[in-house]
Amino acid sequence: MPCSKATPTDLYLERLALETQDRKERYTLLVGDLDKYEMASLHAALGENSDDQDDGSDDPAALSVGRRLALAYAEPPLAPPEVLTTDAAGITRLRTAPAMKRTPLAPQKWSTNPFVNVGRRFKRWVNGDVRRRKRASPSASWKWVASRRRWVLLVLIFGQSIIAANQMRTVLPGQGLQWLEIAILALFVLLFAWVSAGFWTALMGFFQLLRRHDRYAIDSEVGDEPIDSEARTALLVPICNEDVARVFAGVRATLESLRSTGNDHHFDIFILSDTSDPDIAIQETYAWLGMCRDLGAFGQVFYRRRQRRVKRKSGNLDDFCRRWGALYRYMLVLDADSVMSGKCLTRLVQMMEARSEVGIIQTAPRASGRLNLYARMQQFATRVYGPLFTAGLHFWQLGESHYWGHNAIIRLAPFMQHCILAPLPGKGSMSGEILSHDFVEAALMRRAGWGVWIAYKLEGSYEEMPPNLLDELNRDRRWCHGNLMNFRLFFSQGIHPVHRAVFLTGLMSYLSAPLWCLFLVLSTALLAVHTFSTPDYFPEPGMMFPVWPQWNPMLAVGLFGVTALLLFLPKILSVVLVWIQGSRQFGGPLKVLTSMVLESLFSMLLAPVRMLFHTRFVLTSMMGWAVQWSSPSRENSDTTWRDAISAHWTQTLIGAVWAAGVYVMEPTFLWWLSPIVVSLMLSIPVSALSSRVSLGRLSFQKRLFRIPEETQPPRVLRRMVNLLTRMNTGMSAPSFVQVVVDPVPNALATALGTLRHTDAELLRQRRAERVSRAVLMGPAGMSRLERLDFLDDPVMMSQLHYHIWDDSKAHRSWFDYGLPGRESKHLPTFN
Repeated sequence: MPCSKATPTDLYLERLALETQDRKERYTLLVGDLDKYEMASLHAALGENSDDQDDGSDDPAALSVGRRLALAYAEPPLAPPEVLTTDAAGITRLRTAPAMKRTPLAPQKWSTNPFVNVGRRFKRWVNGDVRRRKRASPSASWKWVASRRRWVLLVLIFGQSIIAANQMRTVLPGQGLQWLEIAILALFVLLFAWVSAGFWTALMGFFQLLRRHDRYAIDSEVGDEPIDSEARTALLVPICNEDVARVFAGVRATLESLRSTGNDHHFDIFILSDTSDPDIAIQETYAWLGMCRDLGAFGQVFYRRRQRRVKRKSGNLDDFCRRWGALYRYMLVLDADSVMSGKCLTRLVQMMEARSEVGIIQTAPRASGRLNLYARMQQFATRVYGPLFTAGLHFWQLGESHYWGHNAIIRLAPFMQHCILAPLPGKGSMSGEILSHDFVEAALMRRAGWGVWIAYKLEGSYEEMPPNLLDELNRDRRWCHGNLMNFRLFFSQGIHPVHRAVFLTGLMSYLSAPLWCLFLVLSTALLAVHTFSTPDYFPEPGMMFPVWPQWNPMLAVGLFGVTALLLFLPKILSVVLVWIQGSRQFGGPLKVLTSMVLESLFSMLLAPVRMLFHTRFVLTSMMGWAVQWSSPSRENSDTTWRDAISAHWTQTLIGAVWAAGVYVMEPTFLWWLSPIVVSLMLSIPVSALSSRVSLGRLSFQKRLFRIPEETQPPRVLRRMVNLLTRMNTGMSAPSFVQVVVDPVPNALATALGTLRHTDAELLRQRRAERVSRAVLMGPAGMSRLERLDFLDDPVMMSQLHYHIWDDSKAHRSWFDYGLPGRESKHLPTFN
């Protein structure tokens, strides 16, 4: 026990009195006769149970849960009566989610073998069944326009690539006739086509934004009509071991903005947690309760933490759809770092209501909120160049567009019917649970006949970027594996050709890195062959005239210039568009141009580093190495020199060895290769220095890499930042040990427990064994999973609390870490 001079009941009442709000109640606890009771009777007395009533001998502390909460949260009460209720056993319960309306969900098995699919179609044809899966939207006036545009895009890409390949052939010394040159030409065509696709996408986006009016935009015919009272929308925030303050600051700012529009009664918010850290899980419940109490949001903001964390984010969404999807017409998925304005949310619902054939509308989130130099450059790039590419995607795709997994609204009925994901068949790293679910869900929605659109001009949708290069690469590692898995669905039955192209672009986003790396290696190998071998002037017998190897440096310069134009012209056009539309919020005309030049140079420095990392990601994914799907950093964290050296020393070594080898073979060729090898050798300082918040602040003061969200922050972002600052300084949730020992936090945790099973002898025995072991072993003897089990089970949580206070053999560390002196653990307020 904590002290031999005082009885356990004395100490218990003193701790409870510390949290009690009413002075009279506190006086009663301290000077009354409750301290004369033994621990079980004390809880019965606190719960106002008489001796002739059930004394709760199996779980004495459960009797006082309601009373302990009432003492600590007298005015205002902890929660309304319909939220703070009792379960079937009469024990206090705090409801965190609405009543369920279950819907059975059944994913369809994948058919990924093209030969099997062709065989099935042939069999249906033989049997006279020539029906095809309906793929056209109910209203497809844009479909003919989209088809013509896509044929034009294919002609532009392949025509441009063929011309460039012919030019490249004339550059090579053997005119593209040697096997090594043929391989180089093949890689060049693939990579040039990839660059060409990006160029034409950005170019058409430029003209789309320049002319302003777009008759095919998803909101072109949508007014400010009132929302139907039956059009309920659920805002879903899936989280997993996230920065709790950042998550709830964003959710609260979004809710407050929504309330300012007067349309908040059409929306509910669900915090869907897959958190596996018990201390973070406790912080989440405290933040949820605090927000609900501050804003009176009980019945509008809900919290649910899964016990079975399967299929990651997509499984979390499936769980919501299965439990509550039937209660809502739409769901709007947010990320942990998402913030959306109430006007934007309202507009999305109005679009859905006006376009009954649409299944998904994806917004174009704007990146903001980071202070690191690296993140500020990425924010600038996405804010200045991003609109061109997003508008260009809309131009080519129209109603068969991308879905990026967040900041998008989804029609729930078709989603639940068609978009529940089955695992990919087979064994190995490219099978099992689908990791990058968003592209697949968009493809399935379109396969079922529903449109998928990008609202590329809609404002009020925000997200955050990774703070530094290493965090971005950690995210890319996960995305790479997911996109490689998704390509298995390229031949899946019924997928629309545009979404097959989306799977292909997702693959090329990462496969282009090893292709580029191989192209450079083969180019170096070609140099070595011509340096260390004797030329064969008569490759065929009987030739009367020699074939002289020819290098055409001027043609090489011209080809390099054309490629550079395709890469950098979209950036120049982006700056021109900013000048036309107004550059003051970007720092002014000269500053935005300077920022573009500096960002382009920085991108050139990082491109070879990303190339090697992405090449490694592709290879390790194919080899089946495990992927750690940890949550990304939500802080403005600097990269230490130690971390930079650990991550980039191999790139530095490769760059140095590569440069030395090329210099030995042909010093003049080193000039062509210098952008690659110099970038690799500078990877350590570039990675470390670009992560510095101090350099980010300095660039902000110099008006470099400015974006409108920094120059004139929207109200919802200002509110989020203010809330985050206050929550980081004022929010203090108890640890797991404190939740077990401290009377009021324990009562709150017990009331929040969700696993309220029916009484069974085997279950009682199992609980008693686990509680007894935890009491004797102390908190150090409990794993994370065991702690989560106790948080989920109100009976075990209550019994553990009781026995630690009542059993003299309880491990001393429970009290050493479980009672925080005179520090209060009340729910914080941020009004």
